[in-house]
Amino acid sequence: MTLQKNSKIYIAGHRGMVGSAILRKLEREGYTNLIGRTSQELDLRDQAAVSRFFQTEKPEFVFLAAAKVGGILANNTQRGEFIYDNLMIASNIIHAAWQQDVQKLLFLGSSCIYPKLAPQPLQEEFLLSGPLEETNQPYAIAKIAGIELCNAYRAQYGCNFISAMPTNLYGPNDNYDLNTSHVLPALIRKIHEAKHRQAPAVEIWGTGTPRREFLHVDDLADACYFLMRHYNQPDLINIGTGVDLTIRELAELIQQTIGYQGQLQFDAFKPDGTPRKLLDVSRLADLGWQASIALSDGIASTYDSFLQPQVVSSGLG
Repeated sequence: MTLQKNSKIYIAGHRGMVGSAILRKLEREGYTNLIGRTSQELDLRDQAAVSRFFQTEKPEFVFLAAAKVGGILANNTQRGEFIYDNLMIASNIIHAAWQQDVQKLLFLGSSCIYPKLAPQPLQEEFLLSGPLEETNQPYAIAKIAGIELCNAYRAQYGCNFISAMPTNLYGPNDNYDLNTSHVLPALIRKIHEAKHRQAPAVEIWGTGTPRREFLHVDDLADACYFLMRHYNQPDLINIGTGVDLTIRELAELIQQTIGYQGQLQFDAFKPDGTPRKLLDVSRLADLGWQASIALSDGIASTYDSFLQPQVVSSGLG
């Protein structure tokens, strides 16, 4: 079965940054039978509740965008929550999707699943080839388990379950809590608040030398829509831009966008994380997809959304 405008599509995590972007994309493309549940309505860690939901709603396609996510601090201090929550979410949804004969499921992992010191750019074949970054190992292991679940259910039961690995994401509905956010939204908030206070300097974790790749979440949603229609292989596939920059360069770009005149001070005693994370996106490019939102444009629009928070559509059945 192929994706149709009236196909029943479940977006797990439709209120989050990724899920809401997928929802916006599908609505723009004219899909009319979209379903979702908030975490208050459905605890995805509860196997019985997830099973009942799938039995009742019987979705035909699933975008598995729900996850517990965070930056270095959250990953390192909430290790038990990160592995348990993400293991349960993936296990419950993938198992229920098989039980209810879901036609196709797209599981979203993360670029942090690759070994800490793997060669750059990161090719899909590098998975499980070396030790992980220590600070986010529990989260990464949970995401690797999700990939293996998709592959195992495909091998044993013939399920058309696919896995995609996005690079670092940013955009509307991001998390700006400094205790749990990723680097780009954290920098937007820090530098915005420093400008508002007219502070002479902003402290930034680490040396500023690690290199990161950033993908606007609307580009990710477009890639997920593309893969749901065109990709049916067992191999995981990277989603990114194929371009990276240093954290210092990122901070300077955000500083320029916000118009902050103070200094950027890097605290080398704070952790840097993985030295570099750049995805090899040639597999996806060969299929005919590439990112279209330039980082400077994406940061500008994201800062606008930070200043004027958008309300996520809740018109799901």
